[in-house]
Amino acid sequence: MGTAEQRTRNATLFDVARLAGVSHQTVSRVLNSHPNVREATRERVLAAVKQLRYRPNVAARVMANRQSRTIGLVTTGSPDYGPSSTVLGFTSAARQARYSVTISTAADAEPESLRASVDLLLGQQVEAVVVVASRTRMLIGLDGNDFGVPVIVVEPTAQTSIPSVSIDQYAGAVLAVGHLIGLGHRDIVHISGPGDSMDATERVRAWRDTMAEHGLVARPPLEGDWTPASGYRLGTQVAESRSPFTAVFSANDQMALGCLHALRQHALPVPADVSLIGLDDIPAAEHFQPPLTAMRQDFTLLGEGIMALVLNTLTDQSPVGGRHVP
Repeated sequence: MGTAEQRTRNATLFDVARLAGVSHQTVSRVLNSHPNVREATRERVLAAVKQLRYRPNVAARVMANRQSRTIGLVTTGSPDYGPSSTVLGFTSAARQARYSVTISTAADAEPESLRASVDLLLGQQVEAVVVVASRTRMLIGLDGNDFGVPVIVVEPTAQTSIPSVSIDQYAGAVLAVGHLIGLGHRDIVHISGPGDSMDATERVRAWRDTMAEHGLVARPPLEGDWTPASGYRLGTQVAESRSPFTAVFSANDQMALGCLHALRQHALPVPADVSLIGLDDIPAAEHFQPPLTAMRQDFTLLGEGIMALVLNTLTDQSPVGGRHVP
């Protein structure tokens, strides 16, 4: 049965999907009379449409069926290596699939800004929208909205109901911390990314879990902002503290560079006195002095994974939910 709330406001495609127990892509296929839908599923969707008195957004359906071979991409315009490399990887994969990409930059991570960026792309007749969600609150702007076209989100938790894909940040951080523990380190400092960053949150969670798994104490992480300057500031802080430490796990390579600078200034050479590991493996990492040990993330593979999910979603061949690229 539909809820009282659903009956007193205009029902959305997502309401129909929830009531029928199917994905919103399946609802779209039924409404567009696609042949490859099981009859029982079609009847269930149509019953939900009738019960909720759902009226499809005709303009959005027409727009989605024009096959513009253009994908919309929403980013926050971050200059950080991870997000910018993800954008490059995806646009390259889209080009290979003979799709063009139109980019809209959200002014910030607020839901209102995100929705405005998506609306701008919809006005350009995109077939689907990809959102590179760097902050948790960006997902709020997507939840429960019927944009009339498939939406794919790039986020690391793989727990959203929206089709999503990402690199497994948790697994990468587990490997990084495990490497340090394997070298014999027991006092490991973590320089994290911003607290509202989903990537940073996953890396902190992995650091804590891995330390606990080996019976080690994880002191509170030191929160940076992905920049070398914050790594330098926090590296200085830990070098001047009286807390014992023998290793540092930095949530990205740029902060590791700043930390490396601070440790050298405080006569704590790497790797002789302190082990330091970063995450991303930026091209410049091998040219640090000394070269930085880092966990590599394959953003080309991520771009290919995003485009594969877009294509599968356009043909309703991919399940709702999240998945990680290898």
